Amino acid sequence: MKNIVIFGGSGQLGSCFKQVAENEGITTMHFLSSAEGDIADVESLKSAFQKYEPAYIINCAAYTAVDKAEDETELAAKINTTGVENLAKLAAEYGSTLIHISTDFVFEGNSPLPLKEDDETKPVNVYGQTKLDGEKAIQANTDKYFILRTSWLYSEYGNNFAKTMLKLGSERDELKIIADQVGTPTYAIDLAFTVVQLILTESTAYGIYHYSNEGVASWYDFAKAIFTLAETPVKTLPIPTSEYKTKATRPAYSVMDKSKIKAALGIEIPYWRDSLHICINRLLNN
Repeated sequence: MKNIVIFGGSGQLGSCFKQVAENEGITTMHFLSSAEGDIADVESLKSAFQKYEPAYIINCAAYTAVDKAEDETELAAKINTTGVENLAKLAAEYGSTLIHISTDFVFEGNSPLPLKEDDETKPVNVYGQTKLDGEKAIQANTDKYFILRTSWLYSEYGNNFAKTMLKLGSERDELKIIADQVGTPTYAIDLAFTVVQLILTESTAYGIYHYSNEGVASWYDFAKAIFTLAETPVKTLPIPTSEYKTKATRPAYSVMDKSKIKAALGIEIPYWRDSLHICINRLLNN
């Protein structure tokens, strides 16, 4: 099989790709940390391309600190926009297919209907804007790309909401969780598996796709499900966004329509709570 290079290979999603690659018996997937393949450093990237001559690049590298991005605008843009532009230009030069992970935060999140790929983008924070600018940089610099927008990623790896809730649930008697921001939790293993299927089918249906697990939840619903599945007896109270001030505004509704990717790959997407059950079991057993 041809070489597949993962940028951001040591992060949460990179770790999930590693697990999927092992499960699928894929030995040509190469995982680069920011030290080995810094997407903001053109020379570092050129070295990686020369070494591996990848048929596919999967970009998991991103600045994801949503609130910090409001102050660290240049750093967020350097990684999420300029870094992605660097990747796109080199992908075009080497004839590589670029698979880029984007976010539901490119949307304003004020529509009551599941978001489609061609719906108007209108980010409400710096992070979302830098991710949208990254998408545009890909479209301007290469033709062979898949942009996968996803939401609320969690897994056994890295830092994420599920692991944070398990920790807080074991330390506190009561937690207040936002109940008026609605989206879909996405098990990062499911996302990684779907991207691998995209590669294995050698699809050339390039473009933007939405991928999250099936179903709808608020952060409160997500937390309640975590505590129920983990049998953690913490009292959980729903609160409005107005009671939990953050530096960055969040979309109120970012449920995504997945019909396009389901049709393109002929896949069934797991229900969010079923995948959460698998993840919680793995976290508790490890």
